[in-house]
Amino acid sequence: MGRSRYKIYKIDEPHYLTVTVMNWTPIFTRPDTSKIIIDSFKYLQNNHNLKLYGYVILENHLHWIAQFDNLPKDISRFKSFNLFYMFIIKFDSPK
Repeated sequence: MGRSRYKIYKIDEPHYLTVTVMNWTPIFTRPDTSKIIIDSFKYLQNNHNLKLYGYVILENHLHWIAQFDNLPKDISRFKSFNLFYMFIIKFDSPK
């Protein structure tokens, strides 16, 4: 279930966003997981009018400044897409 403690009043303006990994697990140390995030940004830029002003991917979270037409809906789309592919990598990778 998504968090509801934040209220977004201006859904079409730039926002500073942070996405964290559950239990602060360092999943972005692998190039393939970081590539999923970058590919997701590219997809959203090309298909959902994402304006990406900057980002930094750290080992267990990422920060980005972005603007969408509908921030809550598109953030949900971003997180769902990435969760799906991170899950696939976790179970497809050798132990």
